Amino acid sequence: MEFWWVVLLAGVIAIAFALWLARNVLSQDKGTPGMQEVASLIFEGAMAFLNRQYRTIAMLAIVAAVIIGLLIGGLANDPGHGIRTAIAFLVGAFCSGLAGFIGMYIAVQANLRTAAAAQRSVRDAINVSLRGGAVSGFLVVALSMLGVLFMFWLYGGFSLTGNAATSGPATVPFEIVGFGFGASFVALFAQLGGGIYTKAADVGADLVGKVEAGIPEDDPRNAAVIADLVGDNVGDCAGRGADLFESTAAENIGAMILGVALYVVTGNTSWVFFPLVVRSVGIIASMVGILAVAVGDVSDPQRKLDQGYWAMTVVAAIGIFGTVWIMLDRNYWFALAGLTGLLTSVAFVYITQYYTAGGWRPVQELARASRTGPATNIISGVSVGLESTGITAIIIAVALGLSYFFGTQAAQLTPSLAQGNVNPGLFGTAVATMGMLTTVAYVLSMDTFGPITDNAGGIAEFSQAPAEVRHITDVLDGIGNTTKALTKGYAVGSAALAAFLLFSAYLDEVKLRNAAQCVAGAGGDACRTAAQVFPVDLSNVTVFIGGFLGLMLIFFFSSLAIRAVGRAASIIIEEVRRQFREHPGIMQGTEKPDYARAVDITTQAGLREMILPGLLAVLFPIVVGLVLKAEAAAALLMVGTMGGILMATVLNNSGGTWDNAKKFIELGQLKDPAGSVLGKGTDAHAAAVVGDTVGDPFKDTAGPSLHVLIKLLSTITLVMAPLFIGR
Repeated sequence: MEFWWVVLLAGVIAIAFALWLARNVLSQDKGTPGMQEVASLIFEGAMAFLNRQYRTIAMLAIVAAVIIGLLIGGLANDPGHGIRTAIAFLVGAFCSGLAGFIGMYIAVQANLRTAAAAQRSVRDAINVSLRGGAVSGFLVVALSMLGVLFMFWLYGGFSLTGNAATSGPATVPFEIVGFGFGASFVALFAQLGGGIYTKAADVGADLVGKVEAGIPEDDPRNAAVIADLVGDNVGDCAGRGADLFESTAAENIGAMILGVALYVVTGNTSWVFFPLVVRSVGIIASMVGILAVAVGDVSDPQRKLDQGYWAMTVVAAIGIFGTVWIMLDRNYWFALAGLTGLLTSVAFVYITQYYTAGGWRPVQELARASRTGPATNIISGVSVGLESTGITAIIIAVALGLSYFFGTQAAQLTPSLAQGNVNPGLFGTAVATMGMLTTVAYVLSMDTFGPITDNAGGIAEFSQAPAEVRHITDVLDGIGNTTKALTKGYAVGSAALAAFLLFSAYLDEVKLRNAAQCVAGAGGDACRTAAQVFPVDLSNVTVFIGGFLGLMLIFFFSSLAIRAVGRAASIIIEEVRRQFREHPGIMQGTEKPDYARAVDITTQAGLREMILPGLLAVLFPIVVGLVLKAEAAAALLMVGTMGGILMATVLNNSGGTWDNAKKFIELGQLKDPAGSVLGKGTDAHAAAVVGDTVGDPFKDTAGPSLHVLIKLLSTITLVMAPLFIGR
């Protein structure tokens, strides 16, 4: 346990760095009075929505914690475990909400400063927007890591009394899984509510403003513009922050659980504590990446972000090798597994960039399809999303296979890993997952960079800033669309590796509970030996049903999320049309739209529509586990995860391609066969806008919510495993 101070120190450094970044951003110029007026409207709307949303989530979380405590304490006849799980659930939920709230607050402040910085230079605008996003990135990772460390200490994880199998490091990781469940619970509702809000407002603003009224994006005459700009913050900032907080929390705990078996046979607590230390290394590497962006020229803003990404990746690779060398008996096979995960993150970043950036074939192909209307645009976009699943699945398969192989080879250097029922191959996949997540703080910074630059462009347009300012924000907004898409690809990849990790942790939990029942029932050695075998046999009809229902859940949940956006968007469309119809002075510029009413309508719709899909995702796996038992719950988790990864890939990449095809046209990069530019105001642009509105709920509501759902399935089954066994 001698490395606990590394985790604590890294967490404190990350919080201090985030505070320094926040202070730096808040000290920047606020721009013109017109910019400040627009920004104040966005701030008020964002905070009003987030306050109402988090109050709703808080009430749901308290009810859920009580139910969890009662179910585990009553049905599993383990009151102490039920209480500890409920407390961990609430702590995880609180930390997740806090990280999202603070990150969004700074992002909203950074919107205004970025618009003002664009009046000076591209360099200033990049630095302000990226540093504003980095506040969220570093707070998410720090609070996740420190939260797990705190719960580990609180529940006695540092106690080494008794034999290794009954000591704190061996038992406490199973006690704190509620922390990951709490983070998943908040993330699901935050991502759903924010995603429904942002896309309802976006679709309404685009269809009525751009297509029907023929006015520019973010035009002050459009009543839905402020709601649209608010939505970028509550969906892409707070929602994504909660998503990746949940990723880091759940995967830390899952990796610690897999490390328990190795600790028991070796007596080295480093196997349990290794995931948190690697995450600490990732924090330092991400700091280097953020600071590296400020170095050199800014002729290509995308290259500046890539420069920081590669600086961070190199430092992370060195850190992974060093951490393995020091903590894991110099077993370089695990270092290779960690590098596999790190390279997988690089692969996903560039694959997503290929499918969603304007410089590559898919976006250009989709833009050309817009020349013949919305139908061909939509057909092309769907095909791109489906196509992207191929390389995604191959990379995930290679990463899992390689990391598992490296883990199995590790027993050659550490013979004790071959003892008993230990499977070092599984720990190899855990190390790969940790390797992939070393970059999470920087990747989340790039993600939040997207909505900040989008809002900055809206503020510039709304306040009628000079054309050169809007040009800078348009360029950064296009890059921001790509960075947001990159984060979604990264989230899918990390979810895939984490899903196998957490699935393995669930199997370990079930085996542990089965063995405990053998002891309680005096089953003897034969019973305990049988308890160590827990196959998930799809030829068993109950197991097949569980897997089939898990796959159904993915499709049905996606339907509910997309439909929720459609219903909410219809309401805001009718409101904007009403204001245009009843107040003709709006189009003439003599009367202001009622922005507050549009914000309030969208808020109510977003919060109302998030309840049904959210409750379905939480309750369905519990019901399946209670009725069909542990093996069927494992099948639901396994098959649902596979389907969720591929479905999220389709939704994210098709939506991102549609979005940037529209940007491609708006920047004047599409030409007809005769060589004439087809830009804003043309039929091709109108077709691209329609395609973009179809893609909006795909990439910003259903797709990101599936990232959360995949990991939520894992944390729910881990927490509820005592209820699914032997009953």
